[in-house]
Amino acid sequence: MTVEAFISSPYQQKPAKGSHTWKSPSNIALVKYWGKTAPQIPANPSISFTLNNCHTITTLTYTKQTTVNADFSFDIFLDGELKPDFAPKIEIFLKRIEIYIPFLKEYHFKIETSNSFPHSSGIASSASGMGALALCLMSMEREFVANMDDGFFLKKASFLARLGSGSACRSIEGPIVTWGTHKEIKNSSDFYGIPYTEEVNDVFKNYQDTILLVDVGEKWVSSTVGHNLMNNHPFAEERFVQANSNLSKLSPIFKSGNLEEFIEVVESEALTLHAMMMTSMPYFILMKPNTLKIIEKVWEYRKETGSHLCFTLDAGANVHLLYPEAEKETVLQFIKNELVAYCKKGKYICDQIGFGARKL
Repeated sequence: MTVEAFISSPYQQKPAKGSHTWKSPSNIALVKYWGKTAPQIPANPSISFTLNNCHTITTLTYTKQTTVNADFSFDIFLDGELKPDFAPKIEIFLKRIEIYIPFLKEYHFKIETSNSFPHSSGIASSASGMGALALCLMSMEREFVANMDDGFFLKKASFLARLGSGSACRSIEGPIVTWGTHKEIKNSSDFYGIPYTEEVNDVFKNYQDTILLVDVGEKWVSSTVGHNLMNNHPFAEERFVQANSNLSKLSPIFKSGNLEEFIEVVESEALTLHAMMMTSMPYFILMKPNTLKIIEKVWEYRKETGSHLCFTLDAGANVHLLYPEAEKETVLQFIKNELVAYCKKGKYICDQIGFGARKL
């Protein structure tokens, strides 16, 4: 599908006011997206598990104005508190999508959002947040357009979400979503995420993700800055080749259920992401001492028990522990006994694979 397909025809009607609420999940990438070109085009394809419990709920309330505004008119609230510092990011998003949602300057918007997890701590709050907002806008557009089918609705929502936060395009559907053109994935696109439709072994059903909150503060480096550091990075091209190769490896792994090979790909991807940041200019270390201690403990536990527990990381210090549902009881006991001590105030989040966003 081309970009032009998402440019709307003239609307037959425009409601004066209304409201929509969506719950959109976060996601955890297995093969990481790192590096992009304008407008939000990934330098390499990625694939993620959609989460279930980590989500953003957003309500978009809109009121038609008597005249078309010169600028976008909106207020944004997080947990009931007005957040003017969020406005610049929303402004950029609205500018990017205006060609595809041309009625934006005709309305005043009240955006009310809340997360089920700490904001800006490496659990992809921008992904779930922009996903939820894009879905609210699509519900609004659906009121203007008769007979919009569900497939187009979700695809355009993913397309719009990408323009707010790249990984947000993987937070619309589930349980496994790919984003970025890959020669072996049918219908893959740089413009939106698509559900992974190849065979998936039962061992990956209800896969668990326990997130250890090593650091719950603001990230030192924004994702946008981090992605830009891939420009002229000495190892960038090889990294992009590696990402494509690892995505190719995952297809037979999902089919066979080979968890040893799954662990190799996932942990390598996590460490490579941070290696790219440590070798950029300027360079950053986003892992904390406790991040490394957790990784070492996971390796020891796996060696001693034969467990299929593995870790992955986003662009932050928190650790996502991935494991099959059959190991849930023993892994949670290991976390309580050995890993909670490395979490900020002993906090962690129990999550599992989910099936995408839901209208409330």
